[in-house]
Amino acid sequence: MDLGISGLTAIICASSRGLGRGCAESLARNGVNVVINGRDSDALDETTSYIKENSEVKVTPVLADLCTTEGQYTLL
Repeated sequence: MDLGISGLTAIICASSRGLGRGCAESLARNGVNVVINGRDSDALDETTSYIKENSEVKVTPVLADLCTTEGQYTLL
C-alpha cells in the first residue's frame, strides 16, 4: 500500500531499540528517510546498520540523551 510518505524525513526519538526502533524500521520500509536517536552507541550503531541493510533510505543516527538541553540541541 502506498501511504504517500516516501521521500519524506522523520525524526524518531528513542529509536535505537523497542517501540521506537519498530517505528523507524516501518517508516524506512515505506521509503521515509529517518533520523534515529539513542543513548547507547552500540544499540544505535546496530539499528543504523540494520535499517541501512534492509531499506534504501538515508539513516542519520544521533547519539544523545534528549532529557538534557545539550542532547536536545544535538538532535537539531
